[in-house]
Amino acid sequence: MTPPAAEAPASVYATALLAGLVRRGVSDVVVCPGSRSQALALAAARFEQAGLVHLHVRIDERSAGFLALGLAVESGVPAVVVTTSGTAVGNLHPAVLEAAHAGVPLLVVSADRPEELRGVGANQTTRQAGIFGDVAPHSWDVPAPAGDPGEEQAADALAAEVLDGIRGPRHVNLAFREPLSSAVRLPELEPGDWTPTARPEGETLTLAPRPGTVVVAGADAGEDAERVARELGAPLLAEVSSGARFGPNLVAAYRELLGAAGFGDRVERVVVFGHPTLSREVPALIERRGVETIVVRGAGLDAYNPGRRAARIVDRVVVETAVEPDPAWARRWVHASRGLLEEDEGSVASIGTDYAERAAFAREQLGRMRAPVTRRELALAVWNATWPHDRLVVGASRLIRELDRVAPGKRIRVHANRGLAGIDGTIATATGVALAAQRDETRPGVARVLLGDLALLHDVGSLLGGAGEAWPRLQVIVGNDHGGTIFDGLEVARSADPALADRVLLTPQHVDLAALASAYGWEHRLVTERGQLDGALTPSAGRVLVEVALAR
Repeated sequence: MTPPAAEAPASVYATALLAGLVRRGVSDVVVCPGSRSQALALAAARFEQAGLVHLHVRIDERSAGFLALGLAVESGVPAVVVTTSGTAVGNLHPAVLEAAHAGVPLLVVSADRPEELRGVGANQTTRQAGIFGDVAPHSWDVPAPAGDPGEEQAADALAAEVLDGIRGPRHVNLAFREPLSSAVRLPELEPGDWTPTARPEGETLTLAPRPGTVVVAGADAGEDAERVARELGAPLLAEVSSGARFGPNLVAAYRELLGAAGFGDRVERVVVFGHPTLSREVPALIERRGVETIVVRGAGLDAYNPGRRAARIVDRVVVETAVEPDPAWARRWVHASRGLLEEDEGSVASIGTDYAERAAFAREQLGRMRAPVTRRELALAVWNATWPHDRLVVGASRLIRELDRVAPGKRIRVHANRGLAGIDGTIATATGVALAAQRDETRPGVARVLLGDLALLHDVGSLLGGAGEAWPRLQVIVGNDHGGTIFDGLEVARSADPALADRVLLTPQHVDLAALASAYGWEHRLVTERGQLDGALTPSAGRVLVEVALAR
């Protein structure tokens, strides 16, 4: 009879570290395959088998990083992503950058060669310790465990240390010697509940209501922005990804009004929450002479401060309750915004009894239904189809800006990777958001991701999930205008040779998205007319790629 193999120090340490994370409330682990990281991967699989974690397996590290980011964004709990050594770690850099600039709690655990194999040209070995630099300043380079007494306790202590005060990405680089794994001995433990990291006390500023004040809510501003706007009696200029696009003071058409006489020119004080990125009007307002700007610091790496013109950067604001706000200031903005958004589309009630009049109206409506879809119609249809139990993720494209121009107020959960506003990992992020949101089966919903065709193709590998893993209810809605047409609205479109701009900026593509969807096992729905759009957005139980044809 063959005696059982001795426990590998790599597996003992990896198991203890994962147990320490689970005890403190971590519940999601994303694993990429690799030899040097096998102890971590096998421990995670054993923990999943025991019902202690949710395990997600991805073959592409960039996709894995953004999946973990989406899980953390929705749940508020740090998610772990595990990779092997070499280029695998470098592929996480885009997700780590986004997590840093958006303040998302993301824990990278990378496997590495031991000290004696570093710097000697060993295979798949690079300088991993501190690889993310200043964007992940909390970094640990852990020597290879040797099976010495106390290593399991040290792993548990490390778990506590890396989670203490986590607000952005952190990196644990673990060296392992052969043997790289053994059978996993599952420890006795109870999964803990995550305790959100308390914000540092910092500086609190008390503001008194006064006319001339506006509240700007950028990405991830949260509901505090809406509350402060109400208490100040101030117009609320809230981007669609702010989490504050609702309430009686919302000014959806804020771009137009910031440039209008009697509105933007009368702003004297701006209170900023979150990270505004969707307009040029907001930074222009902040940089204007005579405007006092107060920035409420977010969780991201940098405080928002265009032109370095902020008068104060504080951790929170409270409103002086002894002063009653003047409702007339906000009311003018709200009424003007509503007027700008109103469209006189006609209605059956406004049609007379004359048969010819009714027939003409019917022909007009039929023509509208058969007309091509515009970007504005697509953006509004997705917004209108989304409700509080759903989730909406919006990619970096023309569509988020179109949505930001016209979306009426609605208290729904919207996410966009606006920390660095890249197109990286949009589908992976949405998948993570959907997985975390749909665990509560008492609140059924669907997750929708609205993006352009280049963002889809940039993250096409994220259409592939782990074998045997359940997919969430997810709709990937792609506005297909066959290239990066966002450049058509920038200055370069007026100065560059069109042929050269098309080659290096538009980057035209003609991928068969129906075949692509089929290859990855997704349902494909094609929308070429306005009348098909609402039906295509109907929720279903599976994975759906909705392709909406758009003109350039």
